[in-house]
Amino acid sequence: MSTQVILPRIMQIGEDAALQIPNILVSLGCNRPLIITDKMMVALGYAGRIQISLGAHNISAHIFDDTVPEPTVKSIQAGVEKAQEGNYDCIIALGGGSPIDSAKAIAILAKHGGVMQDYRFPRMVIEQGLPVIAVPTTAGTGSEVTRFTIITDETTDEKMLCVGIGFMPVAALVDYKLTISLPPRITADTGIDALTHAIEAYVSKKANPYSDSQAIAAIKLIGPNLRKAYHNGEDQNAREAMMLGSTLAGVAFSNASVALVHGMSRPIGAFFHVPHGLSNAMLLPSVTAYSIPAAPTRYADCARAMGIATEQDNNEVANQKLLIELHALNDELAVPTPQQFGIKRDEFFEVCQTMAEQALASGSPANNPIEPSISDMVAIYQGLWD
Repeated sequence: MSTQVILPRIMQIGEDAALQIPNILVSLGCNRPLIITDKMMVALGYAGRIQISLGAHNISAHIFDDTVPEPTVKSIQAGVEKAQEGNYDCIIALGGGSPIDSAKAIAILAKHGGVMQDYRFPRMVIEQGLPVIAVPTTAGTGSEVTRFTIITDETTDEKMLCVGIGFMPVAALVDYKLTISLPPRITADTGIDALTHAIEAYVSKKANPYSDSQAIAAIKLIGPNLRKAYHNGEDQNAREAMMLGSTLAGVAFSNASVALVHGMSRPIGAFFHVPHGLSNAMLLPSVTAYSIPAAPTRYADCARAMGIATEQDNNEVANQKLLIELHALNDELAVPTPQQFGIKRDEFFEVCQTMAEQALASGSPANNPIEPSISDMVAIYQGLWD
């Protein structure tokens, strides 16, 4: 059986990769870019630097900085209107997963119209929108190399998974220097998100030899370096490893799909406004423990790639070490429980059934080594309070 691999047409990886934006635009035949970002990227001067570098090549770029964390249908629509008004021929997506996901959605809607709900899974979006040049500033989501975007329908509190080659950026510029200023909390949340991408891609029922190679390489980079980047953001070696690991993890899950952690994570984010990486971290130990019996060798491989188990450890020992490590990682990186995050127990339990139904509808749980029932997911959700 063959595997179709979908990647950006151009990838520029390493120190100062972001400085290549003007050359990338020229190679794509684009000269009217819209920079889609957030206000933090403007305040830090990152967006301005791109404008200056483009200006040196006689390319003028406008900025749309009204993206929001966990983008919504409403926030996307504002960007669509901006993109349509300006007659832009491409989009530069600058920031973490939220600006890049926003840009992907805006690129499709600005060209093809409709509303975001029209493009939600199970529809496969093959239409090509405005070309997106993705410049990530966090080492976590991997959105710069994936064919997914996630947009919240605020009328139903549902995080809609949107899938298809149409959402794949045409270029990804992966510059670890843009992550040096990230605070510890964002470093932790996005880093665990990347680790989750890699692990889930490796244990997914849709895993294949290509995605396996990317997932294991990502785990080998992220496992030893996440704590280092969290405790010392100026550690450039750790930042570089995390950035490359995040991109490889993105490649892995874009070509193998995520599984139960992500399926269950999205509804927590939608209902209780928990950042995506944080809700993944809350769930990762519990879902891993639930899933190990169906894929003990695969999870043991992950433990060995992280460097917490050796080749001499049998699978059972390796998986015990993996569970211990995932709990220890959450403790060291100060990942809160839902209760510590401020969620009220009664409110959480009241929507567990709905969250489980939304998780199942996303399709991701079907990729898990054990395909869960609604009641299984409700039990995992409620177990976060034990």
